[in-house]
Amino acid sequence: MDRTPSVRDDEGLTRVVRSGGFFRFLAARTISQWGDTFNGVAVVILVYRMTGSGLRVGGAVAFEIAPVLLFGFLAGAVVDHWPRRRVLVGADLGRAAIAAAVAVFHSQLWMLYAAAFGLSAFSVFFSPAASSVVPALVDKDRLVGANSALRSAAVLSQIVMAPVAGGLVALAGAGPAFGLNAASFLVSAGLLGRLGLPRRPPAPPGRHLGQIIEGLRVIRSSRFLSTLAAVQALAALSTGATSALLVVLAERHLHVGAEQFGFLLAAIGVGGGLGPLVLSRLVRDVGHPGWLFGPYLLRAAVDLLLATTANFGLALGALGLYGVGTSTGSVAYQSVVQTGVPDAVRGRVFAFLDVVWQTARLASIGLGGVLADAYGITAVYLLGGCLLGAAGLLGLMRAGDPPGRPAGVAS
Repeated sequence: MDRTPSVRDDEGLTRVVRSGGFFRFLAARTISQWGDTFNGVAVVILVYRMTGSGLRVGGAVAFEIAPVLLFGFLAGAVVDHWPRRRVLVGADLGRAAIAAAVAVFHSQLWMLYAAAFGLSAFSVFFSPAASSVVPALVDKDRLVGANSALRSAAVLSQIVMAPVAGGLVALAGAGPAFGLNAASFLVSAGLLGRLGLPRRPPAPPGRHLGQIIEGLRVIRSSRFLSTLAAVQALAALSTGATSALLVVLAERHLHVGAEQFGFLLAAIGVGGGLGPLVLSRLVRDVGHPGWLFGPYLLRAAVDLLLATTANFGLALGALGLYGVGTSTGSVAYQSVVQTGVPDAVRGRVFAFLDVVWQTARLASIGLGGVLADAYGITAVYLLGGCLLGAAGLLGLMRAGDPPGRPAGVAS
Protein backbone atom coordinates (compact mmCIF):
# COMPACT_ATOMS: atom_id res chain seq x y z
CA MET A 1 0.00 0.00 0.00
CA ASP A 2 1.05 3.58 -0.51
CA ARG A 3 2.38 5.40 2.45
CA THR A 4 -0.09 7.74 4.10
CA PRO A 5 0.76 11.39 3.32
CA SER A 6 2.10 13.60 6.05
CA VAL A 7 -0.40 15.64 8.01
CA ARG A 8 0.18 19.38 7.89
CA ASP A 9 0.85 21.33 11.09
CA ASP A 10 -2.47 23.16 10.92
CA GLU A 11 -4.37 19.89 10.72
CA GLY A 12 -3.70 18.76 14.28
CA LEU A 13 -6.02 17.59 16.99
CA THR A 14 -8.25 20.68 17.02
CA ARG A 15 -9.25 20.50 13.36
CA VAL A 16 -9.73 16.75 13.51
CA VAL A 17 -12.08 17.06 16.48
CA ARG A 18 -14.19 19.63 14.63
CA SER A 19 -14.76 17.25 11.70
CA GLY A 20 -18.54 16.72 11.46
CA GLY A 21 -19.39 13.11 12.14
CA PHE A 22 -16.15 12.46 13.97
CA PHE A 23 -17.10 14.97 16.67
CA ARG A 24 -20.33 13.04 17.34
CA PHE A 25 -18.40 9.76 17.43
CA LEU A 26 -15.81 11.24 19.79
CA ALA A 27 -18.51 12.59 22.12
CA ALA A 28 -20.27 9.21 22.25
CA ARG A 29 -17.04 7.36 23.02
CA THR A 30 -16.01 9.84 25.68
CA ILE A 31 -19.31 9.83 27.54
CA SER A 32 -19.47 6.04 27.65
CA GLN A 33 -15.87 5.99 28.89
CA TRP A 34 -16.88 8.22 31.80
CA GLY A 35 -19.35 5.53 32.82
CA ASP A 36 -16.79 2.77 32.24
CA THR A 37 -14.41 4.48 34.66
CA PHE A 38 -17.03 4.60 37.40
CA ASN A 39 -17.91 0.97 36.72
CA GLY A 40 -14.32 -0.26 36.67
CA VAL A 41 -13.32 1.43 39.91
CA ALA A 42 -16.50 0.27 41.66
CA VAL A 43 -16.13 -3.36 40.61
CA VAL A 44 -12.54 -3.91 41.75
CA ILE A 45 -13.08 -2.12 45.05
CA LEU A 46 -16.33 -3.96 45.75
CA VAL A 47 -14.94 -7.40 44.90
CA TYR A 48 -11.82 -6.84 46.98
CA ARG A 49 -13.86 -5.65 49.96
CA MET A 50 -16.20 -8.66 49.65
CA THR A 51 -13.45 -11.26 49.38
CA GLY A 52 -10.07 -9.81 50.37
CA SER A 53 -8.58 -12.01 47.63
CA GLY A 54 -6.39 -10.99 44.73
CA LEU A 55 -7.46 -14.13 42.90
CA ARG A 56 -11.13 -13.19 43.09
CA VAL A 57 -10.42 -9.63 42.00
CA GLY A 58 -8.76 -11.21 38.99
CA GLY A 59 -11.89 -13.36 38.61
CA ALA A 60 -13.99 -10.26 37.91
CA VAL A 61 -11.67 -9.34 35.07
CA ALA A 62 -11.65 -12.96 33.86
CA PHE A 63 -15.41 -12.77 33.37
CA GLU A 64 -14.83 -9.70 31.20
CA ILE A 65 -12.38 -11.64 29.06
CA ALA A 66 -14.36 -14.84 28.55
CA PRO A 67 -16.83 -13.32 26.02
CA VAL A 68 -13.93 -12.22 23.83
CA LEU A 69 -12.78 -15.80 23.58
CA LEU A 70 -16.30 -17.07 22.96
CA PHE A 71 -17.56 -14.44 20.51
CA GLY A 72 -14.48 -12.58 19.24
CA PHE A 73 -14.11 -14.25 15.84
CA LEU A 74 -17.86 -14.09 15.26
CA ALA A 75 -17.88 -10.41 16.17
CA GLY A 76 -15.26 -9.63 13.54
CA ALA A 77 -17.34 -11.32 10.84
CA VAL A 78 -20.50 -9.52 11.98
CA VAL A 79 -18.74 -6.14 11.95
CA ASP A 80 -17.54 -6.70 8.38
CA HIS A 81 -20.92 -8.03 7.20
CA TRP A 82 -23.57 -5.86 8.94
CA PRO A 83 -23.96 -2.05 9.02
CA ARG A 84 -21.48 -0.89 11.63
CA ARG A 85 -23.70 1.87 12.99
CA ARG A 86 -26.35 -0.73 13.81
CA VAL A 87 -23.77 -2.86 15.60
CA LEU A 88 -22.56 0.12 17.66
CA VAL A 89 -26.03 1.23 18.76
CA GLY A 90 -27.21 -2.28 19.57
CA ALA A 91 -24.15 -2.94 21.71
CA ASP A 92 -24.65 0.31 23.65
CA LEU A 93 -28.31 -0.44 24.37
CA GLY A 94 -27.47 -3.94 25.59
CA ARG A 95 -24.77 -2.61 27.90
CA ALA A 96 -27.11 0.07 29.26
CA ALA A 97 -29.65 -2.58 30.29
CA ILE A 98 -27.04 -4.66 32.11
CA ALA A 99 -25.48 -1.66 33.86
CA ALA A 100 -28.92 -0.53 35.07
CA ALA A 101 -29.59 -3.99 36.51
CA VAL A 102 -26.29 -4.19 38.39
CA ALA A 103 -26.88 -0.70 39.83
CA VAL A 104 -29.71 -2.28 41.81
CA PHE A 105 -28.46 -5.86 42.27
CA HIS A 106 -24.80 -5.87 43.29
CA SER A 107 -24.81 -7.29 46.79
CA GLN A 108 -23.45 -10.71 45.84
CA LEU A 109 -20.27 -11.71 44.07
CA TRP A 110 -21.99 -13.76 41.37
CA MET A 111 -24.03 -10.70 40.33
CA LEU A 112 -20.87 -8.71 39.72
CA TYR A 113 -19.35 -11.55 37.75
CA ALA A 114 -22.51 -11.94 35.64
CA ALA A 115 -22.61 -8.21 34.90
CA ALA A 116 -18.93 -8.22 33.94
CA PHE A 117 -19.60 -11.05 31.48
CA GLY A 118 -22.67 -9.39 29.97
CA LEU A 119 -21.10 -5.96 29.55
CA SER A 120 -18.07 -7.50 27.91
CA ALA A 121 -20.18 -9.65 25.56
CA PHE A 122 -21.67 -6.53 23.97
CA SER A 123 -18.30 -4.76 24.02
CA VAL A 124 -16.82 -7.59 21.94
CA PHE A 125 -18.99 -6.41 19.04
CA PHE A 126 -18.67 -2.70 19.80
CA SER A 127 -14.87 -2.52 19.91
CA PRO A 128 -13.91 -3.74 16.39
CA ALA A 129 -16.83 -1.80 14.92
CA ALA A 130 -15.64 1.41 16.59
CA SER A 131 -12.04 0.89 15.48
CA SER A 132 -13.15 0.11 11.93
CA VAL A 133 -15.36 3.17 11.35
CA VAL A 134 -12.76 5.84 12.13
CA PRO A 135 -11.26 5.85 8.60
CA ALA A 136 -14.79 6.50 7.26
CA LEU A 137 -15.18 9.60 9.46
CA VAL A 138 -11.93 11.45 8.70
CA ASP A 139 -9.63 11.92 5.74
CA LYS A 140 -6.71 9.53 5.54
CA ASP A 141 -4.18 12.24 6.32
CA ARG A 142 -6.00 13.03 9.57
CA LEU A 143 -6.22 9.47 10.83
CA VAL A 144 -3.37 9.75 13.33
CA GLY A 145 -4.89 12.95 14.69
CA ALA A 146 -8.28 11.25 15.04
CA ASN A 147 -6.82 8.32 16.98
CA SER A 148 -4.85 10.75 19.13
CA ALA A 149 -8.04 12.68 19.92
CA LEU A 150 -9.87 9.48 20.88
CA ARG A 151 -7.01 8.38 23.10
CA SER A 152 -6.67 11.83 24.69
CA ALA A 153 -10.39 11.91 25.49
CA ALA A 154 -10.20 8.44 27.02
CA VAL A 155 -7.32 9.27 29.31
CA LEU A 156 -8.77 12.65 30.23
CA SER A 157 -11.87 10.78 31.35
CA GLN A 158 -9.65 8.61 33.52
CA ILE A 159 -7.80 11.58 34.96
CA VAL A 160 -10.98 13.38 35.96
CA MET A 161 -13.32 10.52 36.74
CA ALA A 162 -11.14 7.93 38.49
CA PRO A 163 -10.58 9.98 41.67
CA VAL A 164 -14.25 11.03 41.63
CA ALA A 165 -15.28 7.40 41.25
CA GLY A 166 -13.09 6.33 44.15
CA GLY A 167 -14.55 9.05 46.34
CA LEU A 168 -18.11 8.24 45.28
CA VAL A 169 -17.72 4.54 46.10
CA ALA A 170 -16.17 5.42 49.45
CA LEU A 171 -19.02 7.81 50.36
CA ALA A 172 -22.14 6.38 48.69
CA GLY A 173 -21.32 2.80 47.73
CA ALA A 174 -21.15 1.18 44.31
CA GLY A 175 -24.79 1.57 43.19
CA PRO A 176 -24.57 5.19 41.97
CA ALA A 177 -21.38 4.40 40.04
CA PHE A 178 -23.11 1.57 38.17
CA GLY A 179 -26.12 3.80 37.51
CA LEU A 180 -23.93 6.47 35.92
CA ASN A 181 -22.49 3.79 33.65
CA ALA A 182 -25.98 2.84 32.44
CA ALA A 183 -26.85 6.45 31.68
CA SER A 184 -23.62 6.94 29.73
CA PHE A 185 -24.43 4.06 27.38
CA LEU A 186 -27.87 5.49 26.63
CA VAL A 187 -26.39 8.87 25.73
CA SER A 188 -23.76 7.18 23.57
CA ALA A 189 -26.41 5.15 21.71
CA GLY A 190 -28.39 8.32 20.99
CA LEU A 191 -25.34 10.03 19.49
CA LEU A 192 -24.21 7.04 17.46
CA GLY A 193 -27.72 6.52 16.08
CA ARG A 194 -27.32 9.82 14.24
CA LEU A 195 -23.84 9.04 12.98
CA GLY A 196 -23.47 9.54 9.24
CA LEU A 197 -21.40 6.79 7.62
CA PRO A 198 -20.82 6.29 3.89
CA ARG A 199 -22.57 3.33 2.34
CA ARG A 200 -20.29 0.32 2.17
CA PRO A 201 -20.30 -2.14 -0.74
CA PRO A 202 -22.59 -5.11 -0.09
CA ALA A 203 -20.79 -7.90 1.74
CA PRO A 204 -20.30 -11.01 -0.41
CA PRO A 205 -22.61 -13.88 0.49
CA GLY A 206 -21.16 -16.60 2.64
CA ARG A 207 -21.16 -18.11 6.08
CA HIS A 208 -19.46 -16.45 9.01
CA LEU A 209 -17.02 -19.38 9.31
CA GLY A 210 -15.68 -18.74 5.83
CA GLN A 211 -15.34 -15.04 6.57
CA ILE A 212 -13.44 -15.82 9.77
CA ILE A 213 -11.02 -18.08 7.89
CA GLU A 214 -10.44 -15.35 5.29
CA GLY A 215 -9.49 -12.90 8.04
CA LEU A 216 -7.05 -15.41 9.56
CA ARG A 217 -5.38 -15.84 6.17
CA VAL A 218 -4.82 -12.09 5.92
CA ILE A 219 -3.00 -12.10 9.25
CA ARG A 220 -0.98 -15.24 8.56
CA SER A 221 0.24 -13.86 5.22
CA SER A 222 1.56 -10.65 6.80
CA ARG A 223 4.84 -10.81 8.69
CA PHE A 224 4.01 -7.58 10.46
CA LEU A 225 0.52 -8.61 11.59
CA SER A 226 1.67 -12.05 12.74
CA THR A 227 4.51 -10.48 14.71
CA LEU A 228 2.13 -7.92 16.16
CA ALA A 229 -0.10 -10.77 17.36
CA ALA A 230 2.87 -12.44 19.10
CA VAL A 231 3.87 -9.14 20.73
CA GLN A 232 0.28 -8.62 21.88
CA ALA A 233 0.28 -12.05 23.50
CA LEU A 234 3.49 -11.45 25.44
CA ALA A 235 2.40 -8.00 26.57
CA ALA A 236 -1.01 -9.24 27.67
CA LEU A 237 0.63 -11.97 29.76
CA SER A 238 2.08 -9.07 31.73
CA THR A 239 -0.58 -6.39 31.79
CA GLY A 240 -3.50 -8.71 32.45
CA ALA A 241 -2.27 -9.37 35.96
CA THR A 242 -0.66 -6.03 36.73
CA SER A 243 -3.68 -4.00 35.61
CA ALA A 244 -6.26 -6.20 37.31
CA LEU A 245 -4.26 -6.34 40.54
CA LEU A 246 -3.30 -2.69 40.78
CA VAL A 247 -5.85 -2.37 43.59
CA VAL A 248 -3.98 -5.15 45.43
CA LEU A 249 -0.67 -3.33 44.93
CA ALA A 250 -2.28 -0.20 46.38
CA GLU A 251 -3.65 -1.98 49.46
CA ARG A 252 -0.87 -4.45 50.26
CA HIS A 253 2.29 -2.76 48.99
CA LEU A 254 1.59 0.97 48.97
CA HIS A 255 -0.85 0.77 51.92
CA VAL A 256 -3.43 3.23 50.56
CA GLY A 257 -7.24 3.13 50.35
CA ALA A 258 -9.97 3.61 47.76
CA GLU A 259 -9.49 7.34 47.20
CA GLN A 260 -5.73 7.02 46.71
CA PHE A 261 -6.31 4.08 44.37
CA GLY A 262 -8.35 6.43 42.22
CA PHE A 263 -5.38 8.77 42.03
CA LEU A 264 -3.14 5.93 40.89
CA LEU A 265 -5.51 5.35 37.98
CA ALA A 266 -5.55 9.09 37.32
CA ALA A 267 -1.74 9.14 37.15
CA ILE A 268 -1.87 6.62 34.33
CA GLY A 269 -4.39 8.90 32.68
CA VAL A 270 -2.14 11.97 33.00
CA GLY A 271 0.66 10.15 31.25
CA GLY A 272 -1.76 8.79 28.71
CA GLY A 273 -2.90 12.31 27.92
CA LEU A 274 0.66 13.40 27.17
CA GLY A 275 1.31 10.52 24.76
CA PRO A 276 -0.97 11.68 21.90
CA LEU A 277 0.41 15.21 22.26
CA VAL A 278 3.91 13.86 21.72
CA LEU A 279 2.79 12.00 18.63
CA SER A 280 0.80 14.89 17.16
CA ARG A 281 3.45 17.56 17.76
CA LEU A 282 6.86 15.92 17.58
CA VAL A 283 6.71 12.65 15.64
CA ARG A 284 6.87 12.48 11.86
CA ASP A 285 6.31 8.76 11.48
CA VAL A 286 4.17 6.96 14.08
CA GLY A 287 4.46 3.75 12.09
CA HIS A 288 8.17 3.47 12.86
CA PRO A 289 8.84 0.26 14.84
CA GLY A 290 10.39 2.35 17.60
CA TRP A 291 7.06 4.09 18.27
CA LEU A 292 5.11 0.86 17.96
CA PHE A 293 7.26 -1.34 20.18
CA GLY A 294 9.56 0.97 22.16
CA PRO A 295 6.74 1.87 24.59
CA TYR A 296 6.70 -1.75 25.81
CA LEU A 297 10.24 -1.25 27.11
CA LEU A 298 9.21 1.90 28.98
CA ARG A 299 6.29 0.08 30.59
CA ALA A 300 8.60 -2.81 31.52
CA ALA A 301 10.85 -0.42 33.45
CA VAL A 302 7.82 0.99 35.29
CA ASP A 303 6.61 -2.44 36.40
CA LEU A 304 10.06 -3.28 37.75
CA LEU A 305 10.15 0.01 39.65
CA LEU A 306 6.69 -0.56 41.16
CA ALA A 307 7.88 -3.93 42.44
CA THR A 308 10.78 -2.34 44.28
CA THR A 309 9.28 0.80 45.84
CA ALA A 310 6.51 1.39 48.37
CA ASN A 311 6.64 5.17 48.01
CA PHE A 312 3.23 6.46 46.92
CA GLY A 313 4.59 9.59 45.22
CA LEU A 314 7.17 7.64 43.25
CA ALA A 315 4.50 5.14 42.23
CA LEU A 316 2.32 8.00 40.95
CA GLY A 317 5.16 9.31 38.79
CA ALA A 318 6.03 5.87 37.47
CA LEU A 319 2.42 5.16 36.52
CA GLY A 320 2.37 8.48 34.68
CA LEU A 321 5.23 7.20 32.51
CA TYR A 322 3.35 3.95 32.08
CA GLY A 323 0.44 5.95 30.71
CA VAL A 324 2.72 7.69 28.20
CA GLY A 325 3.93 4.33 26.92
CA THR A 326 0.43 2.90 26.73
CA SER A 327 -1.10 5.80 24.82
CA THR A 328 1.69 6.30 22.29
CA GLY A 329 1.74 2.59 21.50
CA SER A 330 -2.06 2.47 21.24
CA VAL A 331 -2.35 5.37 18.79
CA ALA A 332 0.44 3.97 16.63
CA TYR A 333 -1.16 0.51 16.66
CA GLN A 334 -4.63 1.76 15.75
CA SER A 335 -3.35 4.00 12.97
CA VAL A 336 -1.17 1.34 11.37
CA VAL A 337 -3.89 -1.33 11.35
CA GLN A 338 -6.54 1.10 10.08
CA THR A 339 -4.24 2.26 7.28
CA GLY A 340 -2.71 -1.06 6.28
CA VAL A 341 -5.73 -3.40 6.43
CA PRO A 342 -8.50 -3.19 3.78
CA ASP A 343 -11.91 -2.09 5.05
CA ALA A 344 -13.53 -5.35 3.94
CA VAL A 345 -11.52 -7.38 6.50
CA ARG A 346 -10.61 -4.68 9.02
CA GLY A 347 -13.18 -5.76 11.61
CA ARG A 348 -11.91 -9.34 11.54
CA VAL A 349 -8.28 -8.27 11.97
CA PHE A 350 -9.12 -6.04 14.93
CA ALA A 351 -11.26 -8.82 16.43
CA PHE A 352 -8.49 -11.40 16.00
CA LEU A 353 -5.96 -9.17 17.72
CA ASP A 354 -8.48 -8.62 20.52
CA VAL A 355 -8.87 -12.38 20.91
CA VAL A 356 -5.09 -12.85 21.10
CA TRP A 357 -4.80 -10.07 23.65
CA GLN A 358 -7.62 -11.29 25.84
CA THR A 359 -6.62 -14.96 25.70
CA ALA A 360 -3.17 -14.13 27.04
CA ARG A 361 -4.69 -11.62 29.46
CA LEU A 362 -6.98 -14.29 30.90
CA ALA A 363 -4.03 -16.62 31.50
CA SER A 364 -2.16 -13.71 33.08
CA ILE A 365 -4.98 -12.90 35.48
CA GLY A 366 -5.29 -16.48 36.67
CA LEU A 367 -1.57 -16.93 37.17
CA GLY A 368 -1.18 -13.44 38.62
CA GLY A 369 -3.89 -13.95 41.22
CA VAL A 370 -2.30 -17.20 42.38
CA LEU A 371 1.16 -15.63 42.37
CA ALA A 372 -0.04 -12.58 44.33
CA ASP A 373 -1.70 -14.68 47.03
CA ALA A 374 1.19 -17.15 47.27
CA TYR A 375 4.30 -14.98 46.87
CA GLY A 376 3.12 -11.38 47.15
CA ILE A 377 2.07 -8.71 44.72
CA THR A 378 5.64 -7.58 43.99
CA ALA A 379 6.38 -10.93 42.35
CA VAL A 380 3.56 -10.21 39.87
CA TYR A 381 5.09 -6.89 38.87
CA LEU A 382 8.61 -8.30 38.59
CA LEU A 383 7.43 -10.98 36.18
CA GLY A 384 5.26 -8.45 34.34
CA GLY A 385 8.22 -6.20 33.69
CA CYS A 386 10.23 -9.06 32.21
CA LEU A 387 7.40 -10.07 29.86
CA LEU A 388 6.87 -6.51 28.63
CA GLY A 389 10.57 -6.19 27.93
CA ALA A 390 10.48 -9.40 25.89
CA ALA A 391 7.47 -8.12 23.92
CA GLY A 392 9.22 -4.87 23.00
CA LEU A 393 12.42 -6.59 21.92
CA LEU A 394 10.53 -9.13 19.79
CA GLY A 395 8.70 -6.38 17.93
CA LEU A 396 11.82 -4.31 17.31
CA MET A 397 13.81 -7.30 16.04
CA ARG A 398 11.25 -9.10 13.88
CA ALA A 399 8.35 -6.92 12.76
CA GLY A 400 9.97 -4.83 10.03
CA ASP A 401 8.00 -2.02 8.37
CA PRO A 402 4.21 -2.13 8.92
CA PRO A 403 1.79 -2.08 5.96
CA GLY A 404 0.52 1.36 4.93
CA ARG A 405 2.94 2.92 7.39
CA PRO A 406 1.16 6.14 8.45
CA ALA A 407 2.90 9.44 9.02
CA GLY A 408 2.29 11.58 12.05
CA VAL A 409 2.20 15.30 12.60
CA ALA A 410 5.45 17.21 12.61
CA SER A 411 5.65 20.51 14.38
